Amino acid sequence: MVRQVRSLILWTLIYRFRRRLTIVVVLLSMVLLSQWIYGDIVEYLKLSGNVAYLSYVLVGKWTVIFSNIALSAYLILTMFRKEEKREKKGKSKEKPSDQERISVDTLSARERSFLTRKLRSEAEILMDKK
Repeated sequence: MVRQVRSLILWTLIYRFRRRLTIVVVLLSMVLLSQWIYGDIVEYLKLSGNVAYLSYVLVGKWTVIFSNIALSAYLILTMFRKEEKREKKGKSKEKPSDQERISVDTLSARERSFLTRKLRSEAEILMDKK
C-alpha cells in the first residue's frame, strides 16, 4: 500500500512538472553530448597537429557544462515555488498614492450610500426571487 501511494505521488509530480523536467533532462544530456564532442575534437586536433587550440576547446567545454548544470539546478530548485498570478493588462500593479485617493468628505450623498450598501451576488438575487 505504501509503495502504491509513493508511486502515485512520484508520477503526479512528474506529470505536474513534465515541461520543466524535460528541460532539465535535455540540459543534462547536453552535458554528456558536450563531453563526447570534446573527445572527438581533441582527437582531431591531435591528429592534425593543431594542439594550440586545445585550451580554447577545453574552456568552451567547461563553460557549456557549468552553464547547463547551473541552469538545471535553478530549474529544479524553483520547481515548487508558487507562481505569481498575472494581473490583467488593464489593471496597474501599483497602489494609488495618497493624493490620488478620494476622501469620503468629497463624495456626494448617493456615493456615500454605496459605501455602506451590502453587495449581493447574482446567486443571492436568484435565491431571493424563488
